[in-house]
Amino acid sequence: MPYKVDAALMLLAAGEFSVGVLGNAFIGLVNIVDWIKTRKMAPIDLILTSLAISRLCLLCAILLDCCILIVRPDLYEHGTRLMKMNNFLWTLTNHSSVWLAGCLSVFYFLKIANFSHPLFLWLKWRVDRAVLGTLLGCVLLSVCLTLPATENLNTDFRQCLKAKRNTNVTLKCRANKIGYISLHIYLNLIMLFPFSVSLVSFLLLILSLWRHKRTMQLHTSGHGDPRTQAHVGAMKAVISFLLLFLAYCLSFLIATSSYFMPETELAVIWGELIALIYPSSHSYILILGNGKLRQTSKRVLWKVNYCLRRRIP
Repeated sequence: MPYKVDAALMLLAAGEFSVGVLGNAFIGLVNIVDWIKTRKMAPIDLILTSLAISRLCLLCAILLDCCILIVRPDLYEHGTRLMKMNNFLWTLTNHSSVWLAGCLSVFYFLKIANFSHPLFLWLKWRVDRAVLGTLLGCVLLSVCLTLPATENLNTDFRQCLKAKRNTNVTLKCRANKIGYISLHIYLNLIMLFPFSVSLVSFLLLILSLWRHKRTMQLHTSGHGDPRTQAHVGAMKAVISFLLLFLAYCLSFLIATSSYFMPETELAVIWGELIALIYPSSHSYILILGNGKLRQTSKRVLWKVNYCLRRRIP
């Protein structure tokens, strides 16, 4: 690719990465500092911190992959140890962040929704005690899914970026096409489960809000009561995850289908630039939807604005 195009893509990737690191690091630091002060962490803070850490690692893996594609694309030809480690990190953090986001959706649903079904009440009473075990289960499940998958990722489309220069690589890529496609279908189908759980949680939150508004119909407005606001806030967090996750899946579709495109390298880079949007932007929606994080961010912005005004004569 031309030098100017490379520079523009690198600048765009670095900008998205910086925005994502800022938001996710803010979530993690606020909750960790609060945990150090109080010696305890609320279940929602534990989920948000775990999600922020996994997305920080995911951002690093995507940016590293994007930089290598732009600066040193020849590394993909040889399947170096660095590429294998980055494939493992990307797959692990990808699955863990999606599963943790699904746990967050379920947590919102159980804490805010109001149903009288015995199973719902049983889960609602035990959700706080089950958070730590659920998070550890998500991490272990992600590791179990990642280890066998990354063993077969060494012959994926990335090694075919420079296949036109190497006949042996081209033949190898063609021979492994079926295995490559089936592996990525398998990985994407697994991610559909936490996505489906989040979708069901969102639909049940809508049902719970509708039932709650029916009980509030004698009041002047149902938008001002705390339960309605809690429903709306949780629904915003869940629907934003669903929409951004769809965009993230679109980026995977672009990257994987780039195997069949003439401009393979450019298609992969654009797919990864789209992929950076999901872990970068969702953190700010979570900050705005969480009272403690929102108030802390307002104080930080006020202090930054105050310091900038003092420096300007």
